[in-house]
Amino acid sequence: MADMRDARGKAIADQGNQIKKVNDHSFKVKSQSGSKVYEVKATPNGMTCTCPDFVYRGGKCKHIQATRYYLEIEKDTPQGTVTEKVHLTYKQAWDAYNAAQMAEVKLFDELLKDLVKAIPEPEQTMGRPRIPLHESLFCAIQKVYSQLSSRRAHGLFQNATERGQIEHAPNFNQPSILFRNPEITPILHELVTLSALPVAGIEVDFAVDSTGFRTTQFSAYNGVKHGQKKEHHWVKAHLCAGVKTNIVAAVAITDSNGGDSPQFGPLVKKTAEGFTINEVSADLAYSSRNNLQLVANEGGKAYIPFKKNATGRAGGSAIWKKMFHYFQLNRDDFMEHYHKRSNIEATNAAIKRKFGETLKSKNPVAQVNELLAKIIAYNLTVVIHEMYENGINPEFLQIRYNSIS
Repeated sequence: MADMRDARGKAIADQGNQIKKVNDHSFKVKSQSGSKVYEVKATPNGMTCTCPDFVYRGGKCKHIQATRYYLEIEKDTPQGTVTEKVHLTYKQAWDAYNAAQMAEVKLFDELLKDLVKAIPEPEQTMGRPRIPLHESLFCAIQKVYSQLSSRRAHGLFQNATERGQIEHAPNFNQPSILFRNPEITPILHELVTLSALPVAGIEVDFAVDSTGFRTTQFSAYNGVKHGQKKEHHWVKAHLCAGVKTNIVAAVAITDSNGGDSPQFGPLVKKTAEGFTINEVSADLAYSSRNNLQLVANEGGKAYIPFKKNATGRAGGSAIWKKMFHYFQLNRDDFMEHYHKRSNIEATNAAIKRKFGETLKSKNPVAQVNELLAKIIAYNLTVVIHEMYENGINPEFLQIRYNSIS
């Protein structure tokens, strides 16, 4: 099928006058089988198309392949005719980006110190004095950010002590002990929410998707013995992320078999606690009457494509009927909103690129908590970037925490 789409795409490109450039990143491609024209857009995360094949199947449709051939230019050289690809460029606030990158390591620790202090310290009535919770959280998230081993990260804790960010450097094993505690999970979820709040004033459109993180554990020996392929276990992160800043506003973590659609509602509701929601986009896996209504209940509009066998029958949901007809009659406009979903692919890629797609913890509880720490660390790097690009001030974390408690 991939070869067939490639061949058809090349045929479209070879016909001539079938592809029209709208701007540097947008192209109109005529249908092979009718009078329709589809829009292909080049984004930093890949190409998208408004045709049904791309909407329902994903991947590279024949119109995307045609555009890729269209962007190849033949040039005559002393060595003969060669084909060169046109490199698409995207606007980037390089001054702000460079400044944020250079200041990230220093600012990360300062923001992390303020963030963890927003969590109330549990009262201790007996026993030896414990390490303050905010200091344990600081060290655990700092270790995940650094991607160092527990022993090597201990030097970071000592540096933080010298800078006055924590009072005492704990034992190198303290982050691992913290992550194995199931009572820490809701606290880390709260820190994900708090770490995203600084961009609440500039983020109103969101996308929902899931991605997998590999563990260091493998399938059972018995399965391998009887012919099953040896595979890593995976943990699945369901994210609701802003499409402008790529901040993670809410997260749910399940095992590798966790369904996508059941997580949609809780993610949207959690996001609505700290953000104003105008739009939420998601792929076909989330298409349901309940999910459309959930977004409407929060004051927003959901842009989720409809499956091939879907009908406009309301079935008790007026919003379903309304969006179905909008999807059928205003496909280009619908897809313009839906394609914002591509930004969450960039979010997933950025988290894995910066902090790795493998979880080092072996304990199931620790794996969840380690993944949450990755997302907190990622959010803080986004906040640092927005400090330079949009001039946000993250100093109100404590105030916002009090307001939503």
